[in-house]
Amino acid sequence: FNQSVEIARLLAKRMKTTLDTASVLRIRDTPPQAALPFEARRKNIRGAFAVIDSRRAMLDGLTVGVVDDVMTTGSTLDEMAATLKRAGVARVVNLVVARTP
Repeated sequence: FNQSVEIARLLAKRMKTTLDTASVLRIRDTPPQAALPFEARRKNIRGAFAVIDSRRAMLDGLTVGVVDDVMTTGSTLDEMAATLKRAGVARVVNLVVARTP
């Protein structure tokens, strides 16, 4: 179960836009970010995502929204945005439901 996907599904429906859960894959298993100290989170998530080669042309030049349920340091969102931009996405907008202190 991925709560972020369920939130994104509702948002996409309300915004009348496409939900794409297949263009980006997690290619490296990492320990949960919540279990790590603040300083270790960016290093932990580095290189964890990749855009599927066959989807790159479809993403080129788009503005893409990334949904996360909880943001603490922003490391996961930063890594996801960097991955998408390297694949040709023009702009990444992060949509977060909750923020930890």
